[in-house]
Amino acid sequence: MIMTVKFVVNDYCLIWNLLFQVSVSNNIYRVKQKIWETYKTEYNETYRDKAAILRDGKDFIPNNDTVYNIILESNTYDRVKKLAEKYRLDIMKLWDKNKKETSYLFDKIVRMEIPEYTFFVVNKEFEIIDHSSDKSMMIGKTIDSKNPFNILFEINLDILMDHIKKYNPEGEMFKIAIIELAVLNEYATRLTGRSYYLSGNPELLSLKRWLYPYWLMYLGIPKEDFLSCMTRDKVAFDADKYAYEKELKKMNLEQFIDFCIRNKRYIIRDAKM
Repeated sequence: MIMTVKFVVNDYCLIWNLLFQVSVSNNIYRVKQKIWETYKTEYNETYRDKAAILRDGKDFIPNNDTVYNIILESNTYDRVKKLAEKYRLDIMKLWDKNKKETSYLFDKIVRMEIPEYTFFVVNKEFEIIDHSSDKSMMIGKTIDSKNPFNILFEINLDILMDHIKKYNPEGEMFKIAIIELAVLNEYATRLTGRSYYLSGNPELLSLKRWLYPYWLMYLGIPKEDFLSCMTRDKVAFDADKYAYEKELKKMNLEQFIDFCIRNKRYIIRDAKM
């Protein structure tokens, strides 16, 4: 399975963020203030455009383009857009460089067909990933020079959170924990060559430890190799207490989440015995 992601810079999306996110320059701040003072009603109405921009992309047509045109014609917009374009290229290079491992994530771990996702790239100073629309997201986050993979992890986490069905609050906790196991732990470990199994939300660490034996079965790890995985990942459990669930390695990630939710009492009970 090949995960297809498009990274695009869209004028309307970029302008919307310039208007409603923190100002990225003093010049932009002054332009926003001038628009607010002169076109307050139009400025407020533009706020409601976000969902339509994400949904329609390049085909979006605003009901009133007054505010957009003022920004487009400002002296500073070209510079802001060039910075967004450069940032887009930086993300694309990182994504393309690690496409083999990302394909492994979806082929061997997620095992689901994922539709194409579009990321509307905005300035990294906004520090956002917004997935308020189906299969479309806004991204503007600094690429950490020490840990550049972090942005790949966030992209994949958000795609899976968006694509996999919603559950009740308790089920969502299992869903998030298992998606972390897939992306922040197994994918990150494969990508970096060292174990990342203690990474992620600290509040989910206990749940992920309880899930870990079943997660190894889901990955198709033979029981005789459990000890080496435990040593690598610093997650210990008594392998003799667990019957090997052969069917787990035939499931996709959503089916595995369903299995864990259905059997949550046994999973947690066995872990505490």
